[in-house]
Amino acid sequence: MAVQPMASTQDDGVTGAYEGDLGAKIAIATFLGIAWYNAIELIVLTFVGFQHYRGLYFWSLLLSAIGGVIPYSIGFLLKFFELMDWIWLPLILLSVGWWVMITGQSFVLYSRLHLVLRDQKILRRVLYMIIIDAVLLHLPTTILTFGSNSSAKDRFVPVYNVMEKIQMTGFCVQEFIISTLYIWETVKMLRISPEKGNRKIMWQLLSINIIFILMDLGLLAAAYANLYAFETTLKGTIYSIKLKLEFAVLGKLIHFVNLHTWNPELSNGPNGFPDFVDASRITSDVTHAPQCSKGPPKPPWSQDDHDNPDSTPMMAMTEQSKTLPSESTGPRSEHGASLSLTGEHQSDPTIPRTPIDVTQTVPRQRPKSSYPEWPS
Repeated sequence: MAVQPMASTQDDGVTGAYEGDLGAKIAIATFLGIAWYNAIELIVLTFVGFQHYRGLYFWSLLLSAIGGVIPYSIGFLLKFFELMDWIWLPLILLSVGWWVMITGQSFVLYSRLHLVLRDQKILRRVLYMIIIDAVLLHLPTTILTFGSNSSAKDRFVPVYNVMEKIQMTGFCVQEFIISTLYIWETVKMLRISPEKGNRKIMWQLLSINIIFILMDLGLLAAAYANLYAFETTLKGTIYSIKLKLEFAVLGKLIHFVNLHTWNPELSNGPNGFPDFVDASRITSDVTHAPQCSKGPPKPPWSQDDHDNPDSTPMMAMTEQSKTLPSESTGPRSEHGASLSLTGEHQSDPTIPRTPIDVTQTVPRQRPKSSYPEWPS
C-alpha cells in the first residue's frame, strides 16, 4: 500500500498536519509542553518518593508518565506540525502512548481503590471493566487511526469520527465509575472520622475526584464539538495533571491508612509477641484476665499459720539466707521456706532465724505490673 505524505486537510488534523491559525498552533504547542513538564516532574517525584520500586501503584504511575504522556505528546507534535515526512512513526508513538496513558491512569486509581473500598466483588468488577474497555475501545480506534492516514483515508475518516466519540464516552464513563466509588466511600468515611487531620485528607480526596469528573466532561465536550486537535493535545495535559494530583492525594491516603491500620507483618515475632515487645519483661500471662476471688482481699498478716506461729510471712520475706537442701517433698522458696501445695509457708528447723524489730516500719514495695512494659 502506497503511503501518501501528510497534506493539508480540512479535518482538523485527523489525516495529516494541523492547518489552523498561528494562535491555535501556539495553544496546541503549549498544551503539549505542559504535558511534557508534568510527566518529567512526575517521573522524578516517583523515583524520589517511593522507597521500593515495585507494586501495581508504582508501575502504573511510572509507565503512565514514561510510556504514556511523553510518547503521546511527541507523536502529536510530529504529526500536527509535520516535522517529518514519514507519518507512521508519529502514529505509532501517539497510539502506544494513548493506550498506556488512558488505561494506566485507570490502573493508578484502581491500585489504591482497596484503601477505601473493601468489597472484593466490586474491586474485581472494576478490574474486568478496565481490561474489557482497553480491548473494545483501544483496538478499533487504533486501526481506524492508521486507516485514516493511509491512501484509503476517505473510507476510514467517517468511521473514525464516530469511533472517536464512542471511545471518549466509554473511557469517561469508566473514570466516572471509579471516581464515584471513591466519592461514595470517602463520604461514608467522613461521617465516622472525628479527627480533623483525617477529615482534611478525605476532603482532599473527594475534591480531587470531583475535579477529575469535570476534566473528563471538558474533554468530552471538545470531542463532540469536533475540535480534534484541541481535544487530543488537551487530553495529554489533563491526564498529566490527573497523575500528579493522584500522586499527591493518594500518597496522603496511603500514609493515613498505614497510621490507622493494624499491620499484620508486625504481629508474629519468634516469641509470639509483636516485634516491638520485649518478652523478657513480661512477668505474667497477658493473654488471660486474672481471676478475681470472692470477698475482700486478706491482709498479709492474716494468713493461717497455726502449726508454727513463728513462721510468719513477714519473717519469710526478711530472711536472707541461701536455699539449703531439705528432705521436704514440697518446692522450696528462695528464702529456704518450704511451700506446700496449699500455698501455706512451712518453716525449716535447720535455717537460723533472726529476730525482727517490729517497731520499725517496713518499707512498702511496689508490686510489679502484670502488663508488659513497652520500650520507650
